[in-house]
Amino acid sequence: MTQENGDSHTMDDTAYAPDATDDGDFDGAGTVGVGARLRAAREEQGLSIEQVAGETRIPQRHLETVESGDFSNLPARTYAVGFARTYAKTVGLDPKDIVAQVRHELGDEDADGRHAARENKLEPGDPARVPSRGLALLSVLAIVLLLSGGFLFYRTYFIAGEGPGSLLTAEQQREAAATALEERLAARDNADNGEAAQVAADGPVVFTALEDDTWVKFYDANGDQLMQKQMAKGESYTVPADAEGPQIWTGRPFAFSITVGGRTVPKLSEEDEVMKDVPVTAAALLARGQAEAADGETNRPAA
Repeated sequence: MTQENGDSHTMDDTAYAPDATDDGDFDGAGTVGVGARLRAAREEQGLSIEQVAGETRIPQRHLETVESGDFSNLPARTYAVGFARTYAKTVGLDPKDIVAQVRHELGDEDADGRHAARENKLEPGDPARVPSRGLALLSVLAIVLLLSGGFLFYRTYFIAGEGPGSLLTAEQQREAAATALEERLAARDNADNGEAAQVAADGPVVFTALEDDTWVKFYDANGDQLMQKQMAKGESYTVPADAEGPQIWTGRPFAFSITVGGRTVPKLSEEDEVMKDVPVTAAALLARGQAEAADGETNRPAA
């Protein structure tokens, strides 16, 4: 992770030597504790604990517990390992090194045995995996085809006396229904693309939070801050029309809906990932939407 001014570097894990009077800074062997190392890395990156909480989606009280080194106040030892790993990734430390030290401080002498299976599981604080939009569309298409096939079968074999039977087999009818559905979807996509192209390129850009405690920062091309906060669910922010090259930095791009000139455009991402220096002018957002529509048409599975 980089500092806000753009400098990129990783903290030397051995360079921090805190005052020995700080609680939790040293473990029983006299070495720097995990909590102190994570706190020092965060401060060196110029991040507040609220920013880390926003990017990792770990409650701030748990991050404070990790920094204090008092893992006994966490719900379970699995949380200590998962929170520490995610925290380390966010502030640029080696996750494996941090996890090994956490287990050492927890008194776990069998780090390679009993916990090997746990490492492959989704740990607290890790981004949630969501299905892709293409997979969701394919699932809907499959359901529609099944319903269409069932309806045609019912009409052909169970409703007698309603006119001459179809000369097409059930398989041919299903294929025809699938082709017609694809044509309707393609026509709808073309209509949507045409409407999106008519949206004024200088229309107001509005971001609306879809979840609580969603941290975001807006700034211009010179790095001057326009707005930074943890937005509440339903809260909106309009990018100033006179801002020069406005950009966004957030760890939860999927948690914002975006409109340009009152029309909804695609989210910056459907994944749980950190996005920084992403242009949010009306023209840039409209271009992203058109590019995604073109990619979706190219990657559409053949019938």
